Amino acid sequence: MDGLGEFLQSRRAVLRPEDVGLLSYGERRRVSGLRREELAQLAGVSVSYYIRLEQGQSQNASDEVLAALARALRLSETEREHLFTLARPGSPLPYRERPEVERVRPGVRQLINAMGEVPAVVLGRFGDVLAWNRMGHAFLAGHVDPARADRPQDRPNKVRMLFLDAHMRELYVDWLDKARESVAYLRMLVARHAGDPKLAELIGELCVGSPEFARLWANHEVSECDPHVRRFQHPLVGRMTLTQEVMRPDASDQLFLSWTPEPGSPSEAALSLLSRATLF
Repeated sequence: MDGLGEFLQSRRAVLRPEDVGLLSYGERRRVSGLRREELAQLAGVSVSYYIRLEQGQSQNASDEVLAALARALRLSETEREHLFTLARPGSPLPYRERPEVERVRPGVRQLINAMGEVPAVVLGRFGDVLAWNRMGHAFLAGHVDPARADRPQDRPNKVRMLFLDAHMRELYVDWLDKARESVAYLRMLVARHAGDPKLAELIGELCVGSPEFARLWANHEVSECDPHVRRFQHPLVGRMTLTQEVMRPDASDQLFLSWTPEPGSPSEAALSLLSRATLF
């Protein structure tokens, strides 16, 4: 089964007949979600065609069919986009033509260094830390040598640390929510960078090294990396509630992340304390 088929199967598995207005009459069901024939009926396609689509035997689904499946599956806008990406795989830049080393534009590096007490970090397309300011390092990973971000062969990877580094796991009060979001964003990247060996290596490492990652990966959830408010338990200054803002410096998949507290809050005081504690 290909990526499109796995995604379709995972989404129909989480829908119950009553969720989409179908009557089950209390019969014993062998599947946890919608049957293939039920989804085909809702989307207005033949059962045989849907089965071929889910099994990867039909590569030319029309926009109308994909839109009908998205409606029948009650997909979010992000999931709908992912469905179309899987069904219409683009032609990614050949790996030999990609820059061998991801770099941050000098202006972006100057910006994060000028942000004072605001933690900021720039992540590469697959989560490598390309740059962080003093507070970004102190906030996320004070136990890690800050110079690693300047060594391409040794850069920390935020997703890897989230699952395999005990310090990072303890930083997030709602670690499971953060883990689910991170895995769902990786799913989006897999569709955008189909066949990239570096991404495949990262996913393979995490599937082997983290049972939680393997379980979440099997769910086929997708989401963008969006702004949100999250609680943290920092080892030096304790509990903080911060707003994560997300920007993209250019047309690449690099992410510019920053974390800010509510003005006048205990979290602002804690962040200020962290800044003073790590000044030298």
